[in-house]
Amino acid sequence: MAVFSQDRDALRQQYHDVWQKMQSGQILSALEQMIADVIVLHPEYHQLLSSPIQSGQEYFVENGETNPYLHMGLHIAVHEQISTDRPAGIVIAHQKLMAKTADPHAAEHLMIDCLAEQLWLAQQQQQPPSETAYLRALKHLAEK
Repeated sequence: MAVFSQDRDALRQQYHDVWQKMQSGQILSALEQMIADVIVLHPEYHQLLSSPIQSGQEYFVENGETNPYLHMGLHIAVHEQISTDRPAGIVIAHQKLMAKTADPHAAEHLMIDCLAEQLWLAQQQQQPPSETAYLRALKHLAEK
């Protein structure tokens, strides 16, 4: 699996491949299981994943569209952050958001919103994302 590929269609194909393996009951690698766990949480994407990928498909936030692959990828990024406590303090932030929402998936969505905003800001400013600003935003959400 080329999880760090720069080829957008290859990355997207991974989600389709995992979905197909899930449907046929095949054994999944650890990475595939992580992807599968996210797919299970998003039944609204199951039909998409059952179809061949549309090469070059664009999703425009301006048109109210959500990029399902980006959304699932952000879930995976949050899972990785929590599993490694990187940035340091993310586990505590996650626990506070879970206590606030009483729903792990909803807590992840709050985290994803903050992560996506920090990634967007970093891209706009042409610099690495700020872990400090990310953690500050999560703390603010937990205290709201």
